[in-house]
Amino acid sequence: STRTSPLVALENVQHFSAEGLCMLLESVSGFAVHKDFRLEMVPEKSTAVVILLKSIDAEEFVKFCAESNRLTKFKITAKLLEETHSIKAENIPGGVSTDHVTVNFENVSNGGGRVVDVQLLPEGRSAIATFCSPKAAS
Repeated sequence: STRTSPLVALENVQHFSAEGLCMLLESVSGFAVHKDFRLEMVPEKSTAVVILLKSIDAEEFVKFCAESNRLTKFKITAKLLEETHSIKAENIPGGVSTDHVTVNFENVSNGGGRVVDVQLLPEGRSAIATFCSPKAAS
């Protein structure tokens, strides 16, 4: 079974700055930014990721967002994010091998874990690393 993480995606947030969206969430939820949640904007997807910091139930948060007249007025939708086994690393120097990236991500002193796959994306100077465990990807 897939476990959910304390992450919620808010979609259709292209008309908001991070600060404006945090203020909206604080006003409709009663939660405080930095204390109860953090927010990371993903502008290329018109999405923001809400990182729930306390024992706030992510499913309840999604339900609350769906029932919020203020959020639905702005056509903002919320959905649960599943734990991931993969991360995207950016600013990878050109000519770096998959072995080099793998060794870097498996380095325990960097907080790494066992890597099962690395895909280099040279056009974006980035790589996708897939770990055995979702904990290593976090």
